Parts: sequence; structure tokens; C-alpha cells
Amino acid sequence: MREENESPAQSAEPNSSGTGEGHPPDGTERVYQNLLALSRVSAAVSGLWDLDAILEVALDNVLSIMNGTIGGILLLDEETHTLSYRVYRGLSAQTAEEIRLKPGEGIAGRVAQSGKSVVLEDISADPRVAYVDLVRKEGLKAFISVPLRSKEAVLGVINVASHMPYRFTKDDMHLLHTIGDQVGVAIEQAKLYERLGKGRERYRQLARQVMMAQEEARRRLARELHDETSQSLSGLALNLQALVDMAEMSSTHDDEFKAKLMKAHHLAIEISVEVGRLIRELRPTLLDTLGMVPAIRQYAETTLNPLGVSVSLETKGSVSSLPPEVEVGLFRFAQGAVGNVAQHAQAKNVTISLEGKANELLVRISDDGQGFDVSRITGIEESGRGRGLFSMKERIGLLGGVCWVNSKPGEGTIVTGRVPIVQSEVNEEDTGTGSR
Repeated sequence: MREENESPAQSAEPNSSGTGEGHPPDGTERVYQNLLALSRVSAAVSGLWDLDAILEVALDNVLSIMNGTIGGILLLDEETHTLSYRVYRGLSAQTAEEIRLKPGEGIAGRVAQSGKSVVLEDISADPRVAYVDLVRKEGLKAFISVPLRSKEAVLGVINVASHMPYRFTKDDMHLLHTIGDQVGVAIEQAKLYERLGKGRERYRQLARQVMMAQEEARRRLARELHDETSQSLSGLALNLQALVDMAEMSSTHDDEFKAKLMKAHHLAIEISVEVGRLIRELRPTLLDTLGMVPAIRQYAETTLNPLGVSVSLETKGSVSSLPPEVEVGLFRFAQGAVGNVAQHAQAKNVTISLEGKANELLVRISDDGQGFDVSRITGIEESGRGRGLFSMKERIGLLGGVCWVNSKPGEGTIVTGRVPIVQSEVNEEDTGTGSR
């Protein structure tokens, strides 16, 4: 056995890989080949964020560089603290699946523990091999194992082996060691990206739960306002109307009393109308009875028609039988866009289109208003400017989708949301029952 701190004289060989034939390259050519090999691996793993893709590409490139057909990458599991093969070539699945090593156990375990490369001329004859029977069954002979490191941490090892007994050169070991460091950094980045993705998904799930809890609270409040407050206000308005009629028919000439009575009646009607608006804002009845599309249409027409804005709504493909959280999220998205039109656009016409595809749904809301410079909206200002756009993007993001805005001063605005769709099995079973 030789380790990476051996002198070059101890590992001199007649050719660079032990697997090829011919004359060894001179020093300049060897440096060029090594740099080319490092460049190939670096180019292959750069820009990749999927861990398995990085490992597959790295192993294939290493075997190509080393003229080998047998090898694998073992990663150190942070929970079990064991090494196991994540990708491999030239080994049987049984061998790869059975091998589990603790740091310090076997050749790969020693490399993971010490952080030093190990080279063996014949691994089957080494007494420190952990799985002798599997090694002999695979017919492995020449063997090199180097650590995959990121900073000072060893994340795993990469092995290259052969069925023929020979010695890998010192240059092979140093080259593979350098490649191992590159791959180690790529693995660390991929793991960080994976953890970030899991963190985002946990946030998204939590935010969805919060959103649905908010919607349930909105539904309950809207129901209470409708069943109690709104009914009471309607009764108050009717009673005041009756008193106004009685005062008109009576012989009393107290005009001030009549005026106050009529004012109270009008105020009751105004409050009732406002409560009705709040109920629609909180939870439109149509969203629970007929579904998302009628609810969006009703909200847009109720909000924009009084402002002189014409509303048209068009659908294409399947836009029904959606999961409840998707319907709620898309309705709130449309609600925010319509609210922005009402507040800022000064538009005359608004078009709402919904297009259902095989596994996604597209919602687009366009207006012919004054438009704005999208690049100037970089966050939520103290005045509240930008809150609407941020809220819409956040809602679409919680559904796993994307949202974007196209607008220029004087050319109107188009707000688009695209979300992935998984059809609701419950809704599909209930199709035709009138529940939507």
C-alpha cells in the first residue's frame, strides 16, 4: 500500500495509467493532459445542482480519464455515519448494495477517515479489505481510492479499480486527488442546494397551511357577517323604512325628525351594502358554490363595472375540478390584479383569460390602462407601492408556479400566473354532483 505522501520514486511507472500501452508522455504533455482532464471534469460538473447528476458525470469522466471501466463513488451518510455506493460502474448491483463501511473500516473507510489517498497493486491480497469475498467475486486487483473533500470535511470517496494487477502512477493519484477535491466542492454545493430546496418546500407547505387556515377564517367570518350582521342590518333598514313611511303618513310636521329618520335609513342601507362588499372580499359565495371562474367573473364585474371598466372573461381547456388551495390561490391572485386595475390603471377594458393545459393552468389579466415601468418596482415601499405585485407573486409561488408582469407607460399591463396542476381526485369523483 502507498499513500499520497510517498515520494515520486516509489511510484514511478512506465506509463501514466497502467491500463494503456506505449511510451509515457513527456513532462509538458503530461501537464497538458492533466490540465485537460481537470478542465473536463470542472466543465462537466459546473452548473449542475442535482447531486446524482454530478456524481454520474464525475464518475464517467474519471473513468474515461483513467482509461478504466470499474469504479464508484461512496458518500458518507450524515445520519448513519456510514459510507455506501451512490453511483458505480463495472460492479454488480449486489456488491454495490451490500457494501456499508464505517470511517476507518476497509480501504475506503480508511481514506474517508484519514483524508489521504490509497493505492493498491492487488486489493484482493490486502488484509485490511472489509469485504474480501465480494472483492474476490468481482475479480478486483489494482485499486485506487481518493477522498472527496470540501474544505476540511470528507464527504465520501471515489474508487477506480481494474481486473489486472498493476500499479497506478503517482501522477494518476495526484490527478484523481485533485479531481476528488473538485467533485467534493460540487457535492457540497449540491447538498446545500438540496437543503435549500427542502427548506423552500417546507416553507411552501407551511405557508399553504397558513393560507388555508386564513381562508377558513375568512369563510367563517363571511358566513357570520351574512347570517347575523347582514340580516340584522336588513331588518334595521326595513324598520327604518317603515318609520319613514309612518312619518310621511302622519299629521306631524316635524321636518327635522323626518330628515334624521331618512338619514338613518340611508345610513343603514349604506352600511348593509358595505358589509355585503366585505363579505364578497372575504369569501365570495360563488367560490364555494359554483367554483373559481364564476367567482372571478363576479368579483371583477362588481369591482370594475361601477368605475366604467368593461370586463370580459374567456376560458380555454379544462379549468375546473382543481384542488381547493389552487382555486383559492388563483382567485386571490385575480383579486389582487383586479384591485390594482381599479386603483391605478385608469383602464377602459380588462380581459381575464384562463387556459388549462395537461398539467398546468395559465391565468392572464390584461388592461388597456396607463401602464407603468416594471423595472422601478423592486420591492415594497413605505407608501405600500408594490405590495399588490409582491402579494400576487407570493401566492402563485406558494402553488409552485411563477408570476410575471409586462407593462410599459401608456401601453397597458398584462399580469400572468402559471401554476402546475394535479387534478383533485375528490373533485373528479364528485363531477356532476353540483358541489362546484
